Amino acid sequence: MKTSKLLTTISFAFMMLISFNAEAQKFSGLDKSPLDVASFGRGSDQLIKVYYGRPQLKGRTVKELTQKDKVWRTGANEATELILFTDMKLGGKTVKAGTYSLFTIPGDKEWTVIVSSDVNNWGASGYKKDNTVASITVPVTEGKESLEALSIAFDKSDDGVHMFIGWGTTRVAVPFTK
Repeated sequence: MKTSKLLTTISFAFMMLISFNAEAQKFSGLDKSPLDVASFGRGSDQLIKVYYGRPQLKGRTVKELTQKDKVWRTGANEATELILFTDMKLGGKTVKAGTYSLFTIPGDKEWTVIVSSDVNNWGASGYKKDNTVASITVPVTEGKESLEALSIAFDKSDDGVHMFIGWGTTRVAVPFTK
């Protein structure tokens, strides 16, 4: 009887071990729009950082994937997160150091770039115009090469940094100044 209980207990423990182990090995596939980060500066000299999803064109155009004159999350999945490590100006308005969402309103010839106090949003669904901290309208230019994935990069300017948004041949430069 004791041997039977022991074997039953060992068998049960073994089955539980196998089932827990099998569950632990299930991983999700590669995200179709992987998360990326772009930043300017390092350590105590860091000025700005952006976390964003990188949607792919996959034979489509930027205009097909963004809605003209409608708020867009500036990426894929969650709204793009903007972190300022120091107070900066956007469109002449001071944006305090902190964490924000970055939205855009794409147009044919210009994009409006919006820094919003709305954070932790999926897409643009949490955007509220009343929570706009600062915005700027910038011209759209055309790049020589086409970028398959949405890309964001920073470069130093005379009085701050420029954030460059590129996708397909669409290019937008957004000035953040000190």
